[in-house]
Amino acid sequence: MSKGFINGSDFTAMAVLGAELLNQNVDKVNALNVFPVPDGDTGTNMNLTIASGIRELRSKPSDHLGKTTEVLSKGLLMGARGNSGVILSQLFRGFSKGLVNAEQAGPQQIAAALQHGVDLAYKAVVKPVEGTILTVAKEAAKHAVAYARRTNDVTELMKEVYEKANETLQRTPDMLPVLKQVGVVDSGGQGLVLIYEGFVRYLVEGEGAYESYSLLSEAAPPEEVSVPTAQPASAPRKATNFAAQSRLETADIEFFYDMEFFINRKPGGKAAPFFDEYAFKKALGKEGDSILVIAEDDIIKVHVHSRRPGDVLNLALPYGELTNLHILNMRDQHRELLEEEAAIPSYAVLPDYALSGSISSPELLAGTSGAAVPPGQVHELAPFGIIAVALGEGISNIFLDNEVDIVLSGGQTMNPSTEDFVKAIESLVADHIYLLPNNGNIILAAEQAAELSERNVTVIPTKTIPQGLAAVLAFKEDETVQRNTDWMKNAAEQVVSGQVTHAVRDTTIDGVSIREGDFIGIKEKAIVAAHADLAETCRLLIAELMAGGGELITVLTGAEAKAEDTEALEAWVAEAYPDAELEVQEGGQPLYPYLFAVE
Repeated sequence: MSKGFINGSDFTAMAVLGAELLNQNVDKVNALNVFPVPDGDTGTNMNLTIASGIRELRSKPSDHLGKTTEVLSKGLLMGARGNSGVILSQLFRGFSKGLVNAEQAGPQQIAAALQHGVDLAYKAVVKPVEGTILTVAKEAAKHAVAYARRTNDVTELMKEVYEKANETLQRTPDMLPVLKQVGVVDSGGQGLVLIYEGFVRYLVEGEGAYESYSLLSEAAPPEEVSVPTAQPASAPRKATNFAAQSRLETADIEFFYDMEFFINRKPGGKAAPFFDEYAFKKALGKEGDSILVIAEDDIIKVHVHSRRPGDVLNLALPYGELTNLHILNMRDQHRELLEEEAAIPSYAVLPDYALSGSISSPELLAGTSGAAVPPGQVHELAPFGIIAVALGEGISNIFLDNEVDIVLSGGQTMNPSTEDFVKAIESLVADHIYLLPNNGNIILAAEQAAELSERNVTVIPTKTIPQGLAAVLAFKEDETVQRNTDWMKNAAEQVVSGQVTHAVRDTTIDGVSIREGDFIGIKEKAIVAAHADLAETCRLLIAELMAGGGELITVLTGAEAKAEDTEALEAWVAEAYPDAELEVQEGGQPLYPYLFAVE
């Protein structure tokens, strides 16, 4: 079906069909994860992410294309889970920004918006890896921009986009050696290709295809997937009766002008010059910290601590008219605080959703410095709050017993969304908040939440549960934010992590031959052992973990671990490594009988 333009209703149908195809093929996408573990979750994360966007679309229908893409973008942004979900949300966030004022769009506008999405997604990833969803999106967008010059038909353009994306997907094993080694294409790229295929199906088949899918039927709405729940600290952190700032020296406040203002990009209706967000942030970073830049529509919100407020304002002036300026001298404030002798506590007003107790997301999570407190009231800020991600009651309790205020239930099998992190952040009555993702696939969502929140948030990029535990143990309540950040990151980096699970398919990785049902030992990101016997797999893995030496071996037992197996393992470790201290704790994690840490 030829279409010279698409509007908001068309795009809604395209998105729904794309989401439905992905939903139908979640297991297929999950199966493409390189490691043959039972909890490969790229498909699950992408499906949950786009389902969040679809729910927003269905609640706010519009024929205006720009408004429709914006609604989808915001739904994806808040529902993003895992690296693949965050990247998908950024692709469509950029796509939306490229069509922000368009009631409808033709091939050239669509192609340019796809390219804008790719540009934003690459910016979101610190170290982009080719041969992934990023490459699939990039090659498809590049081809779209070129092909749009030769067609006036959106249907024809999207066919080309889909075919180029699929062609690139098939070449991902040639770009990423580990994919070729295992014999699969990139899982995230496959998810994106399925979404593009859904776009094409609507454009080719029309309303008939649109109406046939369950995601559109009010009688059969998309399945609601349970999301992580929060576990409150059993003993809330005691609120301090002094200001945390009283522990600082006035001269230690290096960037002492606290600045906040807005840039109106279209004062009097006249558009300002192009805003290069990356260059602007980089320029602010030369003489400042605590930088927050949020560019939405024609308004840019800026927050920065700087030595030279005039320089900051001069940087901002070319981009529009400055409004709502607030500049405070924090050294001056600090001196006043010290002169009062008695410390002055800080306070916060809890939002209406900051509730106590263990509440299923998307309701909100437990506060920290004062157990059950009525919303809307003023409460004292504790200096720090910590949010960690964990799976298993035992591991969660270990975190809660060691300064952690909120544990979001999650891990490989269920990644917390950006929105879960944001709500957890907003629920804490703390001046500075640390996030511990404890899984490499959750770090991007945590970082995205930190960027969206207006609170003071630091993400400690922990990739495993043992790294997270080491970071928490390095935390000191009476130290500065920067020192705690440095110590927690350093402690996490000193840990060598390992995990044992079972293989879900036959494969060969890095010279290790694996059969379905074998137990596999994973050191950091590499499979280093595989055996039909659990005990032998554990021994082989521990030997690899101890190859570089170690003084402490920590074992976290999973839900499947048997007491007799654990006792036998303890006896073997004592004999094989008599100089190493051994600590065994009940973790209760599913799918992984044992987690190991060597320090």
